[in-house]
Amino acid sequence: MSLQDGEICLCQLIEVLGLAPSTVSRHVDLLRQAGLIEMRKDGRWHYYRLAGRGASPVVRDTIRWVSRALADEELIAADKAKLCGVRETGPEEWTACYTRN
Repeated sequence: MSLQDGEICLCQLIEVLGLAPSTVSRHVDLLRQAGLIEMRKDGRWHYYRLAGRGASPVVRDTIRWVSRALADEELIAADKAKLCGVRETGPEEWTACYTRN
């Protein structure tokens, strides 16, 4: 539920989840196809956010249900804590890290 607190760059999401970029890309693509998240592109970066007010009632209800169901999960709390630090770093730094490795 890293997107609960707003938009996040794909490279930042990869860092929070600790998964391969291709894995995260595939999962966000599936979520986008389902209408649960939205994407915008800014230069070379892709930013994702939860579906907004224009989403169908089913999508909005699903997002609320998932948020409530995961509210007390320790892993979600740990991801949120990690996300706070990751948000402070711009996408340029994360992208540079991936191109060096």
